[in-house]
Amino acid sequence: MRVIKTEAQRRISWLIAEKSMKRRFIGGAASMLGPVSVGRALDSTKSGAGKIYLPDPTGDPTLIRGNGTKFEKEAEVGGLLVLPTVNGLAANAEIAEINGTEEIRLKKEFKGDVAMQQLTGKEANGDTDGLTNGNSRQVQEGYEGTSYKTAPKVDQTDVYNAVFDRLNAGGCIGIFPEGGSHDRTELLPLKAGVAIMALGTLATNPESDLKIIPCGMNYFHAHKFRSRAVVEFGSPIEVPKELVDLYRSGDRREATRQLLEMVYQALVAVTVTSPDYDTLMLIQAARRLYNPTGKKLPLPMIVELNRRLVKGYTHYKDDPRIVNLKKSVNDYNKQLWLLGVRDHQVEYAKFSIPKVIFTLFYRLGKLGVMAVGTLPGLILFAPVFVATKMISIKKSREALAASTVKLEGRDVVATWKLLVALAFAPLLYVFYAVVLAYWTYRNRVQGYMPDWVPLWLVVTASFVFFPIITFAALRFGETGMDILKSLRPLVLSLNPTSANTLFKLRRKRKQLSAEVTDVINTLGPEMFPDFDSARIIADPFRS
Repeated sequence: MRVIKTEAQRRISWLIAEKSMKRRFIGGAASMLGPVSVGRALDSTKSGAGKIYLPDPTGDPTLIRGNGTKFEKEAEVGGLLVLPTVNGLAANAEIAEINGTEEIRLKKEFKGDVAMQQLTGKEANGDTDGLTNGNSRQVQEGYEGTSYKTAPKVDQTDVYNAVFDRLNAGGCIGIFPEGGSHDRTELLPLKAGVAIMALGTLATNPESDLKIIPCGMNYFHAHKFRSRAVVEFGSPIEVPKELVDLYRSGDRREATRQLLEMVYQALVAVTVTSPDYDTLMLIQAARRLYNPTGKKLPLPMIVELNRRLVKGYTHYKDDPRIVNLKKSVNDYNKQLWLLGVRDHQVEYAKFSIPKVIFTLFYRLGKLGVMAVGTLPGLILFAPVFVATKMISIKKSREALAASTVKLEGRDVVATWKLLVALAFAPLLYVFYAVVLAYWTYRNRVQGYMPDWVPLWLVVTASFVFFPIITFAALRFGETGMDILKSLRPLVLSLNPTSANTLFKLRRKRKQLSAEVTDVINTLGPEMFPDFDSARIIADPFRS
């Protein structure tokens, strides 16, 4: 928030889900930022009675029939029909007509093989009696249908009016165009709101000089407390006058579609996206192997390198060289996992036995010192640690159950850890300050507190001392965990059997690094014309 406000040099009115604004503490805190509350249909889904199916998937794909349904009571025109979640996604479609208790006409048909299988009971595979064969005009014999949910129609007129007023007054609107948070590795389809707001403002006030600033948030272990992140701003998007004229003339759908595509491409340029989690892990492994000199890169440079590698992989993924390299890198990652070591720890294999023993005992001693420094804060702050862990897990499960796009709900874990800590920690400090003051008043802390120390000073010092102890515990704990994780490869280096495996893995890494670098140096100039002139990492294999 502070970074974005500094860059924008003005106050930002964020669009926040109405569901979040109704939460007791979050809503109260958010209201102080001057947000615009937005109702979302998918936040208000309810399970429907009976089951639904698609009687004629090819001849009439917008006709939905039900068994034991109550469409007239539970659904409404303009609302949504939502299918069960599969692999983190739930298909939905807008309702155009309700023809009785057991028949609905959709505005557009459901898309995707999974949705078709849910609605017909047939595999969308030509090898089976599925949608691609001669029986595609009928639902699977004996299939009763799938469960479903309904969502009400949400009128966003007041939201758009509030946005138009703020933008016409020279204000700044912050919006998450995907419609919410998620833990997927790719961008979700953008909602039309961002385009409608921009085009609507310019249609009524062409002199507003409105621009859209793409902002990318790239996380490293987003679910972990105090994890790293890079916020990147793209070039301002100026809405073409032709699109504003098209919107004003009545063809709003086409104008909105074109502007959404511009916004999407701008967001892709400031974020790292990949088709799936496995691809992202492959790209990150390739990026580490492409830096064989061990040079530590700044976070923005890591993000840019990941982005270029994803783009290159997407373009050349069917190239035999990439296919073979992918298999080798995945095998290497699997061996790392089996040994329980990280990529940068493979270098321990070149240590001599005396150096391994010295490093091991040195780190054990350092870990002991860190443990002593961490223990007081860990004990004092334990209630907060336990509360943040339990509540964040609970909220993650709730978010996952209520979402149609989340994979594991990990995007809300760090958020709730922070929120709980911000609320609970001050209360805990007050409690400790009161206890210490009472203890001082009763017997001067068993005689250890000098008589000349007044109670007000004890209370004041408590609010300085306890937060310092807590912060020290966090810092010592983070460093201590890094040391603890580094002990396993050192122990493995002392075991003759595993040491030989680690040595072979180091040799394989060196070979893989050369292969990755060679492929990138070969294909990179074809993909990026400025490849050699704007290299992120110098090629160590070129003389």
